[in-house]
Amino acid sequence: MRRINLKNANVARSNTIRDINRQIVLNYVRERGPISRAEIAHETALQRSTVSLIVDVLKADGLIEEVSGESTGGRPPSLLSLRTADAVAIGVDLGTARTILATSDLAGRVLEQEEFATHANADKTIQEIVARSRRLVRKHRRTIEGIGISLPGLVNPETGKLYIPHFDWRDLRVADELRAALGLPVTIDNDANAAALAELWFGRPEIREVRDFIMVLVEEGVGTGIVFDGQVYGGQAGAAGEFGHMIIGKGAPVACASGSRECWEAFSSERAALARYAKLSRSSNGISNINCVQLIDLALKGERAARAALKETAHYLGIGIANLIQGLAPEAVIVGGPIVGAWSLISRDLKAAVETSICRGLPSTPIIASTLGAQPTLMGAISLVLASKFASVSYT
Repeated sequence: MRRINLKNANVARSNTIRDINRQIVLNYVRERGPISRAEIAHETALQRSTVSLIVDVLKADGLIEEVSGESTGGRPPSLLSLRTADAVAIGVDLGTARTILATSDLAGRVLEQEEFATHANADKTIQEIVARSRRLVRKHRRTIEGIGISLPGLVNPETGKLYIPHFDWRDLRVADELRAALGLPVTIDNDANAAALAELWFGRPEIREVRDFIMVLVEEGVGTGIVFDGQVYGGQAGAAGEFGHMIIGKGAPVACASGSRECWEAFSSERAALARYAKLSRSSNGISNINCVQLIDLALKGERAARAALKETAHYLGIGIANLIQGLAPEAVIVGGPIVGAWSLISRDLKAAVETSICRGLPSTPIIASTLGAQPTLMGAISLVLASKFASVSYT
């Protein structure tokens, strides 16, 4: 049972049931469309007249549309589907090396994307994001309804201030600057939290049914997004999920963002895998100046040093995941980031490390690769806009 928070409670008004039913119907169309009014009424036990009234409102709001189903000899049935004719969201994935912008329709499909090298100067990067976002808004004739930004750092949801350790950007107000420049709602969050939100709304079907899971994002660092009861858990000042800095050993191949060689991130990040490869390749082919995608390509082609570097990284990734499972008991753990491109090579080593590190008697936890591709954080940025349209209204 969830205790009611009297400091932040909203009493039920006359429109409470209407709003909840509206979101239920919209989500039926989103997940099962094209779908008929009769099917929705049957599944939800709502009156047909109630469903029709809600459908009329959703159509007027531009969220759904009528489409023709297949005819069985008579008049084709009228079905309901999400309206995906226009771009409605801009996602901004602000990374340490590059920043990607993309437009998306209501179903979360990326329509177009562009990128630029992230500048170490915060003002220059923000100016570039503003200029490119403004151009996309003009291009789509103001059908854009909001902008979502994911970034590799801490975001305080109450103040909007952020801290990105890689650049030592502190107390920036990126969201405020974009709102002022573009006149649109802007939502911003940590990249791992955003990726977890994307898994919740756009990931594989079996994850969309899970209420409690952990997203482990492996990139230049290691971050975790925690989903409890179907919503991302941010914790105090948005600092939840910083498991990348838990201590799992000594003498890691690289230092973490805070300078430690004892953190999970220092053992399990892309940088750690590349450092291992650089050390191993000195005695093999001498090629070490590569990125993670190239490392994975070499490993998939059978290159011994590349395979060894990724397998050792997976071992330490599994040790950290075992700690998360023992501490939080999630229904599933999802691994995301470019490293999942080597899942066929590393999954056995990762899962073996989990099994040997975890206490006996605990229930088995599925560990699966993200299906959001190599850019889960871009989908996360888009989800920051779209999820608000589909999420249930909270009254506690």
